Amino acid sequence: MLFSFEPKKLCSKLILLFICITSTSTYSQGDAVETSGDMLLFAMPASALAGSLIAGDYEGTKQFAKGFVLNQAVTIGLKYAVNKDRPYDNGVRGFPSGHTSTTFQSAAFIQKRYGWGYGIPAYVLAGYTGYSRINAQKHDGWDVLAGAVIGIGSAYIFTTPYQKEHMQLSFVNDTDSYSLGFVYKF
Repeated sequence: MLFSFEPKKLCSKLILLFICITSTSTYSQGDAVETSGDMLLFAMPASALAGSLIAGDYEGTKQFAKGFVLNQAVTIGLKYAVNKDRPYDNGVRGFPSGHTSTTFQSAAFIQKRYGWGYGIPAYVLAGYTGYSRINAQKHDGWDVLAGAVIGIGSAYIFTTPYQKEHMQLSFVNDTDSYSLGFVYKF
């Protein structure tokens, strides 16, 4: 197993917790959705970075950092270049959604580096963050979609699948020959 604890169960519990927090019918439900989306803005990249460090995957740490820097540069650059107003007069520089690009960059890194078993819960949380930005009337669907595309793209540029085993030995035979193979993955 990649981690000493069970991250799939932890992610499932986090998703359940967020659903419970945001699905109760209270006066401040909108505030809870917005606040939980704001928390994920920090929790997602911290989890991706901490997970790579806990696994001793320092190459993954470097890949995450490169994707994170690119994501922030593109997102902030577009915010200033496009200068689109946010919906309902909630400010300026609404395109693209920074919360969404950050959480989707983290989710895409986790998925591409460590597989879909870890990636699906991460994408669910990233999608929830996008929903929280629309629900809080800070962004529209195009802002969130652009943020997701930028986040996923910036992660995919630098991220390679995690290779815990660097050496592989293979053996193949047929009726007339034998073949011994050795593969070393860098």
